[in-house]
Amino acid sequence: MSWLTVQNLEKIYKGESVIDQLSFSINQGIKLGIVGETGAAKTTLLKIIAGLLQADGGQVLLDGVKVNGPEDQLLPGHPAIGYVSQHFELRNNYRVEEELEMASNIDDQKAAYIFSICRIDHLLKRKTTELSGGERQRIVLAKTLVKNPSLLLLDEPFSNLDPAHKNQMKGVLNELATNLSLTMVLVSHDGSDLLSWADSLLVLHRGKIVQFGSPAELYLNPANPYVAGLLGPFNQIEETDSALLKQLFLNYIPDKFPLIVRPEKLVLSAQKNKGIVGTIHQSFFMGGFWLVEVVVFEKIICVQALNSPWAPGTPVWVSSIEPV
Repeated sequence: MSWLTVQNLEKIYKGESVIDQLSFSINQGIKLGIVGETGAAKTTLLKIIAGLLQADGGQVLLDGVKVNGPEDQLLPGHPAIGYVSQHFELRNNYRVEEELEMASNIDDQKAAYIFSICRIDHLLKRKTTELSGGERQRIVLAKTLVKNPSLLLLDEPFSNLDPAHKNQMKGVLNELATNLSLTMVLVSHDGSDLLSWADSLLVLHRGKIVQFGSPAELYLNPANPYVAGLLGPFNQIEETDSALLKQLFLNYIPDKFPLIVRPEKLVLSAQKNKGIVGTIHQSFFMGGFWLVEVVVFEKIICVQALNSPWAPGTPVWVSSIEPV
């Protein structure tokens, strides 16, 4: 039996359905990423799971027991579920240790362990007004964890962080999942942030599940262009495109349109080969690689390359890497 189960969930705002018969389940200890564009109802779903927002239909079960909404109980929320909002706040003119002590339901030893994992040991004597954005976020996370939840819900925890602090937060969450046996559900509008973190990904569009599976499955075999675009650059070939262009991509998914292939599945050469000829449109340096746009039969194709020695207008040949 699954540990967290969402059954036929519905939510209606102003006469319109924003969550429509949504169902999924995960086992304990899983790190689930939920991704979707703005307006996909990601935050609404997270709040219903947390018991902070009333569903209009369906139910959420945690370990077989229904999670009540705010209309079903005096105080909203569930004691075993921690919710970290993207609009977090700390009280002014309190020391960090005071803020944490007021929230804590655990002994000092476990609290100190959580502070260590969250990288806030050195911040405990500071005032809450003397913290950076990244420090405040880790303290809010620790404040949620000292309440001793078994399910942790995080709403856009990476959205306001620079790359260094984003990687630090991912490391913190990984350690927490491993060392505290936490189950986590994390919402993001940027699927690429979740590829290296999540065990499973769920893609939402207008309150419905579009695809649910492993990060590798969704990245390499997206259900449609919407899913593909949330997880990174891609090429899309339509049935109406040139026969030669379609032949290049049909090595992957025969007779299924639109065809979606990632740029790293293609290679460029200055020498004529079995591929198809095109001309360089422009190149973008991405750090560890270049993303090169090539015009082929009046369509722009993106190819990932280790370097980009070609000027715009240079003829090149595009070929596909045979699938393993």
